[in-house]
Amino acid sequence: MLMKPLLFVLIIISLFSCQTDDADYEMVAVAIPEMMSKSEFRKSVKVQAAKPTVNVGKIYAYQDFIFITDAFKGVHIIDNSNPSAPKAIAYLKIPGNEDISIKNNYLYADSATDLVVFDISDITNVQVVDRLEDVFSIYDYQIPRDAEYADFSNYDFENNVVISWRIVKERREKVDNSLLVFNDAAFSTAAESSVGVGGSLARFQIIDNYLYTVGSSALSIFNISNLANPIFENLQYAGWSIETMFYADHHLYLGGTNGMYIYSLENSNIPEYVSQFVHWEGCDPVVVDGNYAYLTLRGGNACGQMESVLEVIDITDKTNPTLASRHILDNPYGLGFKGAALYVCDGTSGLKVFDKTNPLELQQTQSFTDIYAKDVIPLHNSLLMIGEKALYQYSYNENALQLISTFHLD
Repeated sequence: MLMKPLLFVLIIISLFSCQTDDADYEMVAVAIPEMMSKSEFRKSVKVQAAKPTVNVGKIYAYQDFIFITDAFKGVHIIDNSNPSAPKAIAYLKIPGNEDISIKNNYLYADSATDLVVFDISDITNVQVVDRLEDVFSIYDYQIPRDAEYADFSNYDFENNVVISWRIVKERREKVDNSLLVFNDAAFSTAAESSVGVGGSLARFQIIDNYLYTVGSSALSIFNISNLANPIFENLQYAGWSIETMFYADHHLYLGGTNGMYIYSLENSNIPEYVSQFVHWEGCDPVVVDGNYAYLTLRGGNACGQMESVLEVIDITDKTNPTLASRHILDNPYGLGFKGAALYVCDGTSGLKVFDKTNPLELQQTQSFTDIYAKDVIPLHNSLLMIGEKALYQYSYNENALQLISTFHLD
């Protein structure tokens, strides 16, 4: 049976129209925020039994305990009194948490826009003792890296917080890629003492009676003379897209995607900008020993350019830091040092050890290539290293690392 001419014309027009529409639209990965009201969010902090880690974040050491953050969910407490057999003993549920810092048994943790204080003097009975609300005005929403858009259309910035994300595929009109919104802040070795030690990816630092925290562009200063009741003293612009913070010789060194910023702590409550060392775009933790800063730049994905390197920066003149040497790496993350040894976490390429006796000519002395290395804490008697799903501990055996234990987190 022959098709009627009018019907045939309508079908042809329809097909042509669809082809035209398809040229203007595409299927994209859209991140939808899963939200919670601030009132409910603030009630959800709890001390729970030990549990597996979903997304390994950062590492922190205090006395005989290791704290490992489960990114944006909480903190695992590991009893490390026997490094050969560490044991998970508790979990602090802290929605929106990224970093912690501890002094004299008081643990400070961010919870989205808030700062929460815990008394951990009895590790079996941790207590929340204070909460400073809305002190972090610029909140990193941590939009998933595989998302092409973030849909905030139903998000109430005043009364809600983002606790997680789900990604859906949606058919959307094509736009200029330069307008896409990704993870962007625009939405936005210590001496043994009573203060714990964080890794190079840390954004919290306790120095004397102050807690310094850095967000993507803001430095927040808290007076912790009264440890149980900190006072928010100051907020100041710190730079662009800041990711990490390191303290050495009365200065803060902030690692950002486009450079390293140096701030003097001559006035503790008002850090003073000294200088910036500019580099190409890349994820950038930094550590400092004497006249040299060591920083890694990880390229690719959302971090920036494709090349990944370890850079040695001469900071003899802190007002004019200069590049001293550069070493090619694969996909570096955190780093740390003890004595003449520099420990560099090179992601899927493992842990690499360098002799930095001559900072201008680093010599690789050891490598562990069968592990994923994310960050390290070189302690007095051992090296802690966090990977994708495991905590590794090494002893310093005749200037070479020797594995003590592997603690699986899943």
